[in-house]
Amino acid sequence: MAESVPSMADSSAAASVQIVYTKRPQDEEPEAYHIRTLASILGNEDVAKEALLYSYNTVASGFSAKLTPQQAEQISKLLGVLQVVPNMKVQLHTGPGIGRLH
Repeated sequence: MAESVPSMADSSAAASVQIVYTKRPQDEEPEAYHIRTLASILGNEDVAKEALLYSYNTVASGFSAKLTPQQAEQISKLLGVLQVVPNMKVQLHTGPGIGRLH
């Protein structure tokens, strides 16, 4: 019985935006380091550049990228990766009486 291989469409549909926190690179530009980190699981730098959505380097070091759950798990195990978390929208709760001192 032949094993089913997922198509690119299948893996793309399962991909979601992940925030990957990394150690600060010492002798490399942060974005180059982030691309190299992504390329190590995605196969090459061109694919990594396409997947990279944003490179963070001011307050924290890391990047956001669209990854499948399997890719997120793989990248979380890499040396220098501190944490991988799904991107989530949060809603600020405001209204009468909220945030006021009485």
